[in-house]
Amino acid sequence: MSSIDTDVGRRTGQANPGPSWRERLTKALPIFVLVPSLAASFVYIFVFTSWTLYISLSNSSLLPSYGFVGLDNYASLWSNRRWNIAYSNLFFFSAFYIVGAMAIGLALAILIDQRVRGEAMWRTIFLYPLAVSFIVTGTVWSWLYNPVDGIQMLVRSLGWTNFNFALASDRNTAIYAIIITGIWQSSGFAMALFLAGLRSVDQDLIKAAQIDGASTFRTYRKVILPVIAPIFLAVAVIQIQFAIKTFDLVAALTRGGPGISTTFPAIYVYDLMFQRGQIGEGAAAAMMMLAALAVVLVPYSFYVVWRHRKESRHG
Repeated sequence: MSSIDTDVGRRTGQANPGPSWRERLTKALPIFVLVPSLAASFVYIFVFTSWTLYISLSNSSLLPSYGFVGLDNYASLWSNRRWNIAYSNLFFFSAFYIVGAMAIGLALAILIDQRVRGEAMWRTIFLYPLAVSFIVTGTVWSWLYNPVDGIQMLVRSLGWTNFNFALASDRNTAIYAIIITGIWQSSGFAMALFLAGLRSVDQDLIKAAQIDGASTFRTYRKVILPVIAPIFLAVAVIQIQFAIKTFDLVAALTRGGPGISTTFPAIYVYDLMFQRGQIGEGAAAAMMMLAALAVVLVPYSFYVVWRHRKESRHG
């Protein structure tokens, strides 16, 4: 309230009314909306993570137990052959999955960026796999990989009776079946991000390169792609998150088999906690997955903050 309003109020003998209850409610509404979500997020992230960490340090088996055993569960975990195979599969899958999805996504984005006819239709087609859950994708592709009634049966019915396509049934090639399926699922997502980046490039830079006589390939390589370099990093980080948390795709496609050849950390965590009743070791495996995510997300968060401050100073 200003001093003029106060003087007027004193002269008239009436105090200015404060904000109405509707104004106060309008100001408080964002708080009412955000507090439940923030509280739930706090419990979900920090409370449950802290509880999982403590369970990983306890002697819990079928039910939670709070006897402290230190790092015994972690030592047991890393001495387990299946866990080492799961982590090796994660690195192998991540390398090919991320590079493949980004390469195909970038290629599709560049093709669509040429203002092709039916652009909206092509974008919809390439983005469609993103609308399908990983469990549905894995189920459908498991039918395609099935030697009895999948691609192998179709090709043999056309006359190539010696054709073999048991990609998901062979322990030596099953991991490649998961990689191919994952790339099919995620390349459209990478395409969307890359296309958004390509469309945001300053047209004056492109016109200047064309005036200098640069070819289309050289314009993309020397001008456009360096400008959208932060998008490459963002896409890679998101794809790494998808790779680390891979569960439903593998569960539907191979169920970790044949044998244990396609076991992933998330599959092993589920098996320890809900199949074997080894909650302590399962919690330790879950914490190792969280550590892998933190290795990716924490540096990226610092990079985003640093880049934002740098742009603010120069802006």
